[in-house]
Amino acid sequence: MPPAATTMSSREFNQGTGNAKKAAYNGPVYITDRGRPAFVLMSYDHYQQLLDDQPSLVDLLSLTPGVGDIELEIPKLDDSGKPAVFD
Repeated sequence: MPPAATTMSSREFNQGTGNAKKAAYNGPVYITDRGRPAFVLMSYDHYQQLLDDQPSLVDLLSLTPGVGDIELEIPKLDDSGKPAVFD
């Protein structure tokens, strides 16, 4: 956990959600359950920044070596099918 982060137990969080929200403006708030980190509370702006920093699936695929060398041929289906018969 980064040194600027705040840590509080589930009980402290339940009794002081206002304090947790205020702390989340300054950095993540780690909420523990039985002494182990269980949740992270952060401001929406920080959350949105984390999402914006993530590459898209297309970006990730374009980083794969040799992906541009793959040729994909999709065969045309000549079978037009048969009309449905309802008896």
